[in-house]
Amino acid sequence: MDSRSSIDSRLTGRGMGSVDAIPASVRVDSYDAAEKKCISDVRRTFCLFVTFDLLFITLLWIIELNVNGGIQTQLEKEVLCYDYHASFFDIFLLAVFRFAVLILAYAVCKLRHWWAIAVTTAVCCAFLIAKVILSKLLSQGAFGYLLPIISFVLAWIETWLLDFKVLPQEAEDENRYQSFMDATERAPLMGPGPLSDGQFYSPPESVADSDEDLDDKHDPEKGLIQQVT
Repeated sequence: MDSRSSIDSRLTGRGMGSVDAIPASVRVDSYDAAEKKCISDVRRTFCLFVTFDLLFITLLWIIELNVNGGIQTQLEKEVLCYDYHASFFDIFLLAVFRFAVLILAYAVCKLRHWWAIAVTTAVCCAFLIAKVILSKLLSQGAFGYLLPIISFVLAWIETWLLDFKVLPQEAEDENRYQSFMDATERAPLMGPGPLSDGQFYSPPESVADSDEDLDDKHDPEKGLIQQVT
């Protein structure tokens, strides 16, 4: 009886060790899968906003072309006969420049530094400030105010998103993953070993047997008769 109990306890102990090891392996696989993802969720959101920047500036420029005399006529005037002081074509090219640099840096190359966004924001701000000061856009109606201001604001929103959302969130996720891997490496690789036979005891005697032995001690004649029979 004791040997069977010990064997069952050993098997149970081994089974518990394997069950405890399963969740850790599953969590490691999940973290590895998250680490191997093409792009993080917060970085994908940033890239979507950069794409929105380009499409929004393009839409506003097309509306401006259509309002001021027709798209074909204004394209010839602003693109083929480009004039820095009166054309909005360079603001559209500025949006294309931001899109190309940021998507190449943070979607294709997956940079984890702010230097690319710093370059695009600095170039855009310097160009827009110089254009507003030197050009005659402010005399061309609402789009003379709208396009430079929106382009300026979108460039700074992109900078804020990357510097305060994308890079800190990815650094935090990487630190959490590294901490989990360190804890996994420090954890024992094997489950608890089998328990020794000395840790198992036979069940105590029943109360009825104890009462009979106690009666035999108090009545020696009864005990002697039981031994003779």
